[in-house]
Amino acid sequence: MIVSTYNAEEWLEKVLIGYSVQTYKDFELIIADDGSRASTKELIDNYSLNYPVHIRHLWHEDLGYRRQELLNIAISEASHEYILMTDGDCIPRKDFVEVHAKYAEKGRFLSGGYCKLSMKTSKHISKDDIISGKCFDVKWLKSVDKLGFSNTLKLGVNKLIGDILDLISPTIPSFNNCNSSGFKEDMIAINGYDERMKYGGPDREFGERLENFGVKGKQIRHKSIVLHLDHSRGYKTPESLAANLAIRKEVRQNRIKWTPFGIQKSEK
Repeated sequence: MIVSTYNAEEWLEKVLIGYSVQTYKDFELIIADDGSRASTKELIDNYSLNYPVHIRHLWHEDLGYRRQELLNIAISEASHEYILMTDGDCIPRKDFVEVHAKYAEKGRFLSGGYCKLSMKTSKHISKDDIISGKCFDVKWLKSVDKLGFSNTLKLGVNKLIGDILDLISPTIPSFNNCNSSGFKEDMIAINGYDERMKYGGPDREFGERLENFGVKGKQIRHKSIVLHLDHSRGYKTPESLAANLAIRKEVRQNRIKWTPFGIQKSEK
């Protein structure tokens, strides 16, 4: 598990609680910290003392948005052959890791689902709500604040209906920053994330190069669910979005697999 975070202790604590009660426990938890303040380290250290799986805290100095650089380090240092990628504002359902482990398949990456919550609901969710699983209950969520149709569908269906919806979904399975996974060897083969990219599409571009490499996306958006907590996006700029779109366009047009701006800084 690789969880990216930056100065969001309130949300990260809820995420750590979520990973402490997973039904599948054969994993390590890597917190990829893009230069957070000391209180983030204190939170992680406190949880590490009595946590059911090993936690590793990877941190680098805050020199602006450098998430992709740290994710490349995390990918390189991950000790397992299979990697799940998510964010420090996404609470996993109890079966989150189990579902990814079950559906992992050579030649594929998995594209899971996420339910965006309002700030009111994000704040309202407590430790007990996460441990009990109550925060994933549609009726309970609607009692706190409104919940859209798509989120209601993702959270409310049983396994059989979820399988059918994932099979017929018109949504293209993309590599998203909230809920995706794949084999480490495939991520290394495309040289990881493109470190030129800022906020707004680096995960999609990562997935597009995996596709070009021959690793196709597989939809599990109605089977694997995280709750996406609300937050501002001060690092989102028109300039960064435009630059990222230009990189993605080149990747698609030229069927690019390898980035020279990734884990290894050289042409292939």
